[in-house]
Amino acid sequence: MCRNIKTLFNFEPAASDYEVRAAAVQFVRKLSGFNKPSKANEEAFQLAVEEVTAAAQKLLGSLVTNAEPRNREVEAERAKIRSVKRFGTAREGQ
Repeated sequence: MCRNIKTLFNFEPAASDYEVRAAAVQFVRKLSGFNKPSKANEEAFQLAVEEVTAAAQKLLGSLVTNAEPRNREVEAERAKIRSVKRFGTAREGQ
């Protein structure tokens, strides 16, 4: 899975349309191997992004859980802690 695609389900506030579309773009980029498609492939690329966005929104809208929604700030802090454990702290001046 693409590392840039983040979990979007069960957050408060809910994922925005922008976040869902950004995840769809990353997914289509990963599948196609294109960061930016050629003019010949642009239409197919954009159609795929639209279809994946629609499917993702449908999925997110139909999922159910009994768990409390996660807090975005808390999850971001946890991600920073995991990053420091994995990669260490940034060197001074960077």
